[in-house]
Formats: sequence, structure tokens, C-alpha cells
Amino acid sequence: MQNRVKELRARFQYSQTDLAERVGVTRQTIAAIEKGDYTPSLLLGLSICKIFNLPMEEVFWLEEEGSK
Repeated sequence: MQNRVKELRARFQYSQTDLAERVGVTRQTIAAIEKGDYTPSLLLGLSICKIFNLPMEEVFWLEEEGSK
């Protein structure tokens, strides 16, 4: 799964800690999501999208087969 969390977080001027506190996870979880090491639950993904006021498909998407 790909995501734009790091880009959006920078645009909104949130630190990893700021975003983590807003969605109720640790800073390490946000870092892992940004690096693609962790796929968030649906609830966490929706919470992140709500912070940025964007639909899910503009923040998270599946990788095309054969890429990565």
C-alpha cells in the first residue's frame, strides 16, 4: 500500500507526534506508515484522512501489481 501521509503532514505543518496525538497512536506508528512498513487499520486510515479532510483514495492506494 502506498500513501501520501508524509507529504500531507508536511503541508499541514504537523510533526509525526502532532499527527499521532490527533489520531491516537504513537509517533512510531506514523513513522512506520510513512515508510510503508505498516498498513493502518481501516479506522486509523479514516482518522488520518479526516485530519487532512481528504477522501481515502487521495491519501492511501494499493500498489500496482509488479511494482515495489
